[in-house]
Amino acid sequence: MKGNVRILRIYLPCVVLWLFSMVKTEAQPAGDVPIRLAVAGVTHGHVSWILDRENKGKTDIVLVAIYEPDRDLASRLARQYHISEDLLYTDLDKMLDAVKPEALVAFGSIYEHMKAVEACAPRGIHVMVEKPLATNLAHAMKMEELARKHHIYILTNYETSWYPTTEKTYQLVNDSNYIGKVRKVIFHDGHEGPKEIGVSKEFLHWLTDPVQNGGGALIDFGCYGANLMTYLMQDEEPVSVTAVTRQFKPAVYPEVDDDATIVVDYPSAQCIIQASWNWPFGRKDMEVYGESGYVISANNTLMRVRNIQSKGEHTMQITSRDVQVYEDPFSYFADVIKGLIQIPKMGLYSLENNVRVVRILDAARESAQSGKTIHFMK
Repeated sequence: MKGNVRILRIYLPCVVLWLFSMVKTEAQPAGDVPIRLAVAGVTHGHVSWILDRENKGKTDIVLVAIYEPDRDLASRLARQYHISEDLLYTDLDKMLDAVKPEALVAFGSIYEHMKAVEACAPRGIHVMVEKPLATNLAHAMKMEELARKHHIYILTNYETSWYPTTEKTYQLVNDSNYIGKVRKVIFHDGHEGPKEIGVSKEFLHWLTDPVQNGGGALIDFGCYGANLMTYLMQDEEPVSVTAVTRQFKPAVYPEVDDDATIVVDYPSAQCIIQASWNWPFGRKDMEVYGESGYVISANNTLMRVRNIQSKGEHTMQITSRDVQVYEDPFSYFADVIKGLIQIPKMGLYSLENNVRVVRILDAARESAQSGKTIHFMK
């Protein structure tokens, strides 16, 4: 009896500790622990997506700090979204050292993406930027170098990455070979113009600046087609880029283009990107034509498809129940950081894809300025 009591005294605490640890694990698995997230800049009009996220009951990310040099703007947004002003900082490095976030989302100008990555990478902080990755290829390549050196993720967020029709198009083109070999892809992206749709004065200020945005419609909406085409072509490199830009509204946008047509040639296919601040209404649609059929995506859920086996054209309504797609980019970012998913090499968010996007945009800008086709060097 005494021997049994002695054994219990020795092993019972260990058993209790083991059971306690199991209960904790069951109560909060690693995948349920929220990512500590900071924000760099709030001048981008889409910053409300992240500032209002917790108010909508989403718990996979917790906002721990906001960097914005314009204190009045930051305070105004903090009040609007019921965020404590204790989270506001006017110095990026001080913020990162004080709160030590796991991740950061950049909502300043495109030019400022470089500053955010330079600050975050040595600290091991993962970064998501709004499209496109950078204003120029030198910045994009430097960001790629920093990511590799410091082992961080850098993701680029596009609205079309959340579209169920985007993923369904990829499946029909590459997984099922529904249309045969791709021959021509046409993208239409843009809206009536940033001033016309009423973006904030802070957003408009840098969106129409040739340095802070890198250009006008060519950068703002040309990046969508470049990103999607890179994904559809599965790592195939372009041969050349030819572009023409216009200023249909020089009185409104005197320093940047408001319309761009970009032709990206591949060895056996051609991509035409029509990016504009002059559409009569907002649009993000694509047409993919192959040897034996086509896939036309009118918006995020509506598609029209046809191939030589089908009896005419079919209309399809696609939702996230039909394809595996994250309709919340920040949930995608969080799950990447937690190791729950991996980014495909040329996936829409991937660094490899988006460095190539900037390469295409750089070539398009050079082509428009010079009037010449820019050939990609092997």
